Amino acid sequence: MGEAIRQLEPKAVWNYFADLNAVPRPSKKEERVIQFAKSFGESLGLPTKIDAVGNVIIKKPASKGMENRQTVVLQSHLDMVHQKNADTTFDFDRQGIEMYIDGDWVKAKGTTLGADNGIGVATIMALLASTDIAHPPIEALFTIDEETGMTGAIGLVGGLLDGKILLNLDTEDDDELTIGCAGGIDVTCAGKYQQEKPAGSLSYKISVKGLTGGHSGMDIQKGRGNANKIMNRLLWELSKEFSIEVASIDGGSLRNAIPRESVAEIVIDGKETEAFKTAIAQFEKIVKSEYDFTDPTLEIKLESIGALGSVMNKDFQYKFLRSMYACPNGIYRMTPEKVKLVQTSNNVAKVFVKEGKFSVQCLTRSSVDSEKIDLANAITSAFELTGAAIEFGGEYPGWEPRTDAPIIKIMSDLYEELFNEKPHVNAVHAGLECGIIGANYPEMQMISFGPNIYGAHSPDERAQISSVQKFWGYLLETLKRVPVEE
Repeated sequence: MGEAIRQLEPKAVWNYFADLNAVPRPSKKEERVIQFAKSFGESLGLPTKIDAVGNVIIKKPASKGMENRQTVVLQSHLDMVHQKNADTTFDFDRQGIEMYIDGDWVKAKGTTLGADNGIGVATIMALLASTDIAHPPIEALFTIDEETGMTGAIGLVGGLLDGKILLNLDTEDDDELTIGCAGGIDVTCAGKYQQEKPAGSLSYKISVKGLTGGHSGMDIQKGRGNANKIMNRLLWELSKEFSIEVASIDGGSLRNAIPRESVAEIVIDGKETEAFKTAIAQFEKIVKSEYDFTDPTLEIKLESIGALGSVMNKDFQYKFLRSMYACPNGIYRMTPEKVKLVQTSNNVAKVFVKEGKFSVQCLTRSSVDSEKIDLANAITSAFELTGAAIEFGGEYPGWEPRTDAPIIKIMSDLYEELFNEKPHVNAVHAGLECGIIGANYPEMQMISFGPNIYGAHSPDERAQISSVQKFWGYLLETLKRVPVEE
């Protein structure tokens, strides 16, 4: 099926996407893809540089007749979110993504596809390699680690780029022009607890699975279930009725992905077995009804396991389950303007409790910095009751829209001319690198756009073939209309 993907139009984009997807490229482990991008630029004979943090910059002169146009920065990130279904065997550190065509969509077999932001990277590569496309002077900026901290954008110093316009190719709806985004901060609550031997006689593994998941910014308004919160709700309910003792909890994987699965190991009194099983079945029925629309494949499984040697101290278990219950998740506040957008939110992304240590990791987002910190403080207050140490990290600013930027009018008018409808010009509740880059390049006009990519950050991720064609044509026409250098 890989060869079939290489035959899709535009062929240059899909071929470079296939080449890119053969390179393992998880966030924080981008050494191979950095070298891949560097070798690509050098193979074209273009000035190529790796900056101090690992971003790759490739510069290409204007095509004939376009030398007097403003320089354009084309920007995408090299890393991708690595997620797979529980029943999929896949080694992200060694294997390339296995892709296939399903109608008008390109998908991956049981894993994330990497279209976020691989399609953007491949598009820029196609432009760099082209010999017959009209374009102004181009600076290709391939950043690293966008998905887990934006450290590439944060580490990009001023003076490396000359461009007056930045086109970020990381928006995932082809009728949108993004001109602003939310900032974010990582909140980690961690500590230790006393263990004790279980009083009960039967050990079980409880699994919350089958949730839809998705991007913790772009999809947060969709009301999808969070496996960590559902698991905690279940354990809290069970603890009120049964002598449940929790040995471990492991839920979620990445801060920017809505958690799809959570697993807990518990011990109960053997005399409570039948009532316990009935209670879980009743709870499953309730949450399946609540999330029937957003998470139709949600399920809760109970499995008998071997004896567990230790469980949480009862006092800590009481505090932890209640702190988790109190921790905000999902939308915290909508914008007060007429056009309702998510202003502030939190994703309880990863919960790990085992062998005397615990950690809860959240990603808090807001387009209002003061409200972002307010929500982070609310999370802090919930977990300080457990004795947790709270750490804030990975903070990045939002991107304030500049509605008067000429590139916005140029691209809005062009979209309407090409497609006979107005684009949606808006800000998004997700982290884009534009705000960070703009801190060192304050005069640079910035806009983000891209093809339809649905289900990002989950194994349901898919890229629409016809939309990639639309996006490619739109980008080429945009480059033709870049203003002359003043």
